[in-house]
Formats: sequence, structure tokens, C-alpha cells
Amino acid sequence: MALIRRKWTPQAADNWTKEDWMAILLSPLAYIGLTLGVALSFLLLKVGFILLAVTALVTILMHWIIDPKLKVISVDYEKKQKHYLEELEKIERWEEIK
Repeated sequence: MALIRRKWTPQAADNWTKEDWMAILLSPLAYIGLTLGVALSFLLLKVGFILLAVTALVTILMHWIIDPKLKVISVDYEKKQKHYLEELEKIERWEEIK
């Protein structure tokens, strides 16, 4: 079993998992790191540029962890939405629903 799951089904992706918690922990680190990194970089401090580089890596890691799960959820939602709109169109036109 891999540390970070990369393949999801819509049902599995809809549940809270350790990948969600990893993203929850990495997200504030990325925002705080970006804020401090930009501020310190404007002051031309070396630590600001280092912090920006580390923050970029944290952001990439967060995206790598959570993006497959979000894509699966999004595709599933689009399918459900398309079906719903088709059914709504039939109702609007007074057609019989199967």
C-alpha cells in the first residue's frame, strides 16, 4: 500500500482520507510561507528567497497529493449534473421520464 493514494473512485474520493488531512496541514504552511517569503524577499533578505523556494515545493507537494482526488470528484459531479439537466429538460418539455 502506497503512502499517498493516486487512483480514486468517485465513492472513495468522496470520503475523508489521510490525503485530505495532508492537504489541510500543507495549505496553511504554503500560505504563511508565501506571505513571509514575499515580505522578506522585498527586504532583500536571503532567508526570504529560501522560504519562497521551500514554499513552492510545499505547494507543489500539496497539489500532487490532492489533485487526483479533486479531479475524480469533479468528473463525477459533471456527469451527475449533465444527467440532472437532461432530466430537467424532459420535464420542461413534458416528456416522459424513463
